[in-house]
Amino acid sequence: MNQGIRSAPAVRMAVSGTIVERHEFDEVLSIIASRLQSTSQGCLSVGSVNLDHLFHFRKIAASPRGRLEWLLLADGMPIAWRGKLLTGEPWPRITGADLLPSLLELAERSGQRVGFFGGSAGTHRLLAESLATRHPTLAISGMWAPTPDDIESSSEHLAAAIRNASTDILIVSLGKPRQERWVDQHGCATGARVFLPCGGAIDFLAGATNRAPGWMQKAGLEWLYRLASEPRRLARRYLLQGPIALLRAARAVDLLPPHLLRGPAIE
Repeated sequence: MNQGIRSAPAVRMAVSGTIVERHEFDEVLSIIASRLQSTSQGCLSVGSVNLDHLFHFRKIAASPRGRLEWLLLADGMPIAWRGKLLTGEPWPRITGADLLPSLLELAERSGQRVGFFGGSAGTHRLLAESLATRHPTLAISGMWAPTPDDIESSSEHLAAAIRNASTDILIVSLGKPRQERWVDQHGCATGARVFLPCGGAIDFLAGATNRAPGWMQKAGLEWLYRLASEPRRLARRYLLQGPIALLRAARAVDLLPPHLLRGPAIE
């Protein structure tokens, strides 16, 4: 992943090789809106850093700057807490599930075309119904529900289909780490200007899955709600991989010089 330098952020930290930036919610939307209007900058992917991210992405990339730039934000509460400890100021927790509704509102106001990549056909049917109610004038370029085999063998064709649909914003829901890898490798070929790899956020928006109550989100207990809801699928992530990633978060360091701003290697 490449994390280019838009303009030096006020605060940033390196967490296990990943550069996490501190931004307020409205600042993130402003960065996205600016990128959508720019014709001179490359495409931007807005990623969320939580313990699951740290488990999968570990090293600082040595690759040269590419056309795709990453803006990585504190998603998990341990990341936000570590940021506050290092810098002395609160770090907002900004998740893909929080960003998605506001991003769709921005797209609806500005006439940007939004595509949805990943998730099941059933979820897409529910999503289409939800969007028709919540965002009736949103321009939807398409919904793609590729199988794992499709991702493995037909990503170039999928990227071409997304490009042919004139997609401006692509919401990618393949789960970590597959969605970040796919965006990093194929994102710019889709012609989209902005990407939001957001895991199960479209399930929340579609009403297929319930999100944790607000008080659990604020207390840093959203993971516990998800674990209780889907123990068979998520036990390994939260009970085995999570503690390993927590140790990596504890070794975060503050404020790297701008010339060292690179993203985590896609392994």
